[in-house]
Amino acid sequence: MTTNDNLIQALRAIGLRADQDAIAALLKHATSARLSPAQVVEQLADMELREREARNLKRRTKAAALGRFNALDQFDWNHPRQIDRKLFEHLYDSLTFIKAGENILLRGQAGVGKTTLAQHFGLRALAQGYSVRFCTLTTALADLMRQESIPALERRLKRYTAPDLLILDELGYLPCDARAADMLFHVISRRHETRAIVISTNLAYKQWSTVFNDAPCLSALVDRFAQHCHVIDIDADSWRGRERQRRQATARPRVTPRAKPLDSPARAAAK
Repeated sequence: MTTNDNLIQALRAIGLRADQDAIAALLKHATSARLSPAQVVEQLADMELREREARNLKRRTKAAALGRFNALDQFDWNHPRQIDRKLFEHLYDSLTFIKAGENILLRGQAGVGKTTLAQHFGLRALAQGYSVRFCTLTTALADLMRQESIPALERRLKRYTAPDLLILDELGYLPCDARAADMLFHVISRRHETRAIVISTNLAYKQWSTVFNDAPCLSALVDRFAQHCHVIDIDADSWRGRERQRRQATARPRVTPRAKPLDSPARAAAK
């Protein structure tokens, strides 16, 4: 075993997580370039910091559960009849709403890109070092309502109150009872003015009562969420509907006129 091999093992033993081949390459470069001890330590530290940041991002990305989605440069901003692109880009680029504990409401009919934009808020936040959790509203509420004791509920609530950014997708697609509304109220209240929430929905605030069946806490729930909220309305036809029409148009067989049959010699003579 070479001196470098022993050194690599020692570095791994004291907690360096960088790849062994990368450490070996750095030591080889340090020898050939005659780097000073301080330069070697500095480059080792930089390598280790990059490795830890990459692992941290991977862990937080897995915990966020963003799912699969198209790249932001594939979003067709010309498709919606109305969308405040400047507001989205300001919030996306600066993430000031996370720092201020403010909320975002993405509102529009099904299939207009609300979920995709919400996922990109989450991806951007992860890249900037924030913790994120993404899930549908019904999944979150069902998860909370399964808890059978107050201590279990308190522990599970942290899943939705602790992340820097919570994204709740698809409010308005399935009805919820008063207990579910109470759960959402607890989440929003505990995050109020301290941690950001993004909600996507197809409903105006006044229509939320159709989802939560006029729950007693609904007014307070909406009041807290809307107090510091940026609303991005998307007026557009469904992307999926448009793509379906395109596929149907492309797949529709071309109808060619039937050729007129040729007369036989006998029929031609009879004419």
